[in-house]
Amino acid sequence: MLEWAGVPPDESPRRGGSLGPYLQSQRLHLYSQTAQQLVESGHAYYCFCSSQRLDLLKKEALRTGQTPRYDNRCRHLRAEQVQEKLDQGVPHVIRFRLEAGVEPFQDLIFGRYHHDVAQVEGDPVVMKADGFPTYHLANIVDDHYMRISHVLRGSEWLISTPKHLLMYDALGWQPPTFGHLPLLMNKDGSKLSKRQGDIFIQSFQRDGVLPEALLDITTNCGSGFNTNRIGRRIDELISEFNPSKITTHSALLDLEKLPEFNRIHLQRRVEDVDQCNLLIRDLQGQIQQAEIQDKEVLHEDYIRRVLHHRKGHITFLKEILSPAYSYLWVRPSFSSQQVAALTTEAQHIASSVLKLIAEQDEELTVERLSKDLKTLAKQSKATKYREVMKLLRLALSGLQQGPSVAEMMVCLGRAEISHRFQKLLLLSETD
Repeated sequence: MLEWAGVPPDESPRRGGSLGPYLQSQRLHLYSQTAQQLVESGHAYYCFCSSQRLDLLKKEALRTGQTPRYDNRCRHLRAEQVQEKLDQGVPHVIRFRLEAGVEPFQDLIFGRYHHDVAQVEGDPVVMKADGFPTYHLANIVDDHYMRISHVLRGSEWLISTPKHLLMYDALGWQPPTFGHLPLLMNKDGSKLSKRQGDIFIQSFQRDGVLPEALLDITTNCGSGFNTNRIGRRIDELISEFNPSKITTHSALLDLEKLPEFNRIHLQRRVEDVDQCNLLIRDLQGQIQQAEIQDKEVLHEDYIRRVLHHRKGHITFLKEILSPAYSYLWVRPSFSSQQVAALTTEAQHIASSVLKLIAEQDEELTVERLSKDLKTLAKQSKATKYREVMKLLRLALSGLQQGPSVAEMMVCLGRAEISHRFQKLLLLSETD
């Protein structure tokens, strides 16, 4: 999904890199080795408490209105007691020994921050009974061995950072610089949750949201920029980003505005030659799966013309394949009754349009056609301008509304206009 979004990681399981492996399941030896180092130096210890005992502790704390915390019972076991339990194969975890008097640290966003974690929490588990690390151990081991200089993460981890700094100190490692970013929230201030199925990136991708639109709306609702404006692409976001402008306020994500962001970025794609070619190829694949009038509609020039005339009007690419635009890919059907309800001059009007198209030797343009169609409509003796336009729209699309008649004609092209008005001519001749 990061690759799709245009923000690929420099190193990853997919791309490789010099500081791998990049899957935690392939780094278990590093976590185990570090946990043992902490035990041997007296900064961590084996804990043999059962899940039942921990549950009872939690229930008792809640009953008395206290915050649940581990009571550090196993911290006080004698060496021979520990060895005896290990020899007996008693299941255990490894806990880090929290010490009082943690130093404040300077956060990039929240500034000077102090939280004496040992006063409010029990000793945290760093290695689980299954041999996998908790986040507390994994993040410092990974960041140390991958030579991470700066850690930018959500502000919910701010309260845990003093704990991590104690662990860096216990191992004699230099900690990275930390910056805790404000969270992305729903428009009403509630937390974005994985339980909202539609908040997964894949859902947006499947719905036809462009990655640059998603990046744009996400950065637009937050901070970190001197000014906020709609329509920024990744290169502009990079050049305009100013870390000193990040605030501690949560960013409210208004997804109702996403279609507007998508419309703007879709328009920018259409205007970029290379990006437009990719859109054309995408549409060609989708059109081939539909019942189409003939292979002409698969031509690059035809699809490009359609996209350039509809840019700014469509929000998602898939709209071009909706029933409202079916006339672009499938010849419409209409009845002689529908024609008769509009005019008795259908034959004359169809002939006039065919003559108009035949006489136009230059490229069709919306401006020129609009003018010529007005002139043509005035030549109809018994049919008002509105009815003439309704007839032309019916012959071109089989619909009662849509883009202007002139735009429809420019998109369809001379050959297709002639084909559709020949059909109108034949239909009105048989009546």
